[in-house]
Amino acid sequence: MRISRINPKSVKPLRLLRPGTVVPVLSGPLIGKKWIVGSSPHRCWLGSYEREVQALFARAISRKSTVFDIGGQVGFYSLLASRRAGREGKVFAFEPMAQNLNYLRMHLGLNRVRNVSVVEAAVSYKNGFGLMEAGPDGDKARLSPDGQLRVRTCSLDGLLELGQIPLPDTIKMDIGGGEFAALCGAKSLLSRAHPAIFLTTHGDAARRECCAFLEMLGYRLEPVGGKPLEVSRELIATHI
Repeated sequence: MRISRINPKSVKPLRLLRPGTVVPVLSGPLIGKKWIVGSSPHRCWLGSYEREVQALFARAISRKSTVFDIGGQVGFYSLLASRRAGREGKVFAFEPMAQNLNYLRMHLGLNRVRNVSVVEAAVSYKNGFGLMEAGPDGDKARLSPDGQLRVRTCSLDGLLELGQIPLPDTIKMDIGGGEFAALCGAKSLLSRAHPAIFLTTHGDAARRECCAFLEMLGYRLEPVGGKPLEVSRELIATHI
């Protein structure tokens, strides 16, 4: 069996790969980049992870772009944005969780990436501190009053006012349920820059709130994956 054709659900061949093994990404826009086994689902290095979203995201980024990866996790979309934006582009990866940050920095180092800045914070509606509730995996963490981990929080408007970030051309946001608060904390930035937004929503209420907020700012919303907008958790927002 060719390794590029391995089905992630076919567990036995993948058990031969020890966590920590460095492998190349085998297909998709990140093909050839180095990846650490065990940092994320095998689909990432096989190239099948969120296939439609990553293809659309890659096509949306042009050379010299400024991209925000909000909920950077271990760096999959940060690496993708880095490749597409090129040496003169800028990528800002926002991630609060220590384990994710460790893998994120290792992936940037392994691939000799120089155009990604890591921001150790959870994006929300204000600068300060909050509680993070960690799930069984690093990608399940979210801000919650019931959380036990104290993390730094930031708002995009607050960072922009302090001169710590530029205006973005593209934003990818997947932050486990805090997306409405993060968008509210970026109202000025969105109104000024009108970046394209790749948004993952978590729950019906969050989707409705985010859609209403973005439409108020003049955005057109499109679902990803062929589902109706009313039920799709993956959205692309572009300013009219």
